[in-house]
Amino acid sequence: MKRSEINAAIRQLEKLTKDNGFNLPPFCHWTPEEWEEKGSEYDEIRDNMLGWDITDYGLGDFDKVGFALITLRNGNQTNPKYKKTYAEKLLMLKEGQHSPMHFHWNKSEDIINRGGGTMIIHVYNSLENEELDETNDFLLNTDGRSYYVPAGTAVELKPGESITLWPGQYHDFDVKPGTGDVLIGEVSMCNDDNTDNRFNPPVGRFPSIEEDEAPYRLLCNEYPKAK
Repeated sequence: MKRSEINAAIRQLEKLTKDNGFNLPPFCHWTPEEWEEKGSEYDEIRDNMLGWDITDYGLGDFDKVGFALITLRNGNQTNPKYKKTYAEKLLMLKEGQHSPMHFHWNKSEDIINRGGGTMIIHVYNSLENEELDETNDFLLNTDGRSYYVPAGTAVELKPGESITLWPGQYHDFDVKPGTGDVLIGEVSMCNDDNTDNRFNPPVGRFPSIEEDEAPYRLLCNEYPKAK
């Protein structure tokens, strides 16, 4: 991705959160220059990859396939220093944008429409070989209701509605045409984007960046070490 695309996506997500009355924590507003002065007391942010995360999944067409998100809080299952067993994210999915089919081996999560348009999630079970189960019905958990739907069902979530997804359950993200960009919340077990995403078909997770302008905010994998 071009740095200019990343900067634009961050500004768009900042506006979407503001328009929906969601206030971000202070570290989301730090400039790259301010990060250079942050000491080891902020290692929880560095070690657990809190903050901005913009990806085109390595496909080079962010407006069609991508995500802009913020990790607000997160534990760390590989570092006993951090005791949190949970994570929280905010995500922006623009109308016309798609986030690819995937599941998590370890993480269970609630996906919540926090405001904006109507989001669509297609759901499948996974087979033992980790391919999509296109035959068996899917046990759907939505806002306290549990019921079965056919494999591949497009679940619509309007603002305020949510879905619970368990390890091994395939899902993707789209926006219902004509409804507008969506602010998505995620409340989950600890998040590890380096080891706990199974995309089908395989795609990248963190983009390579073409530095065509200066960064507006640093991404969660770009923080300088504490001095």
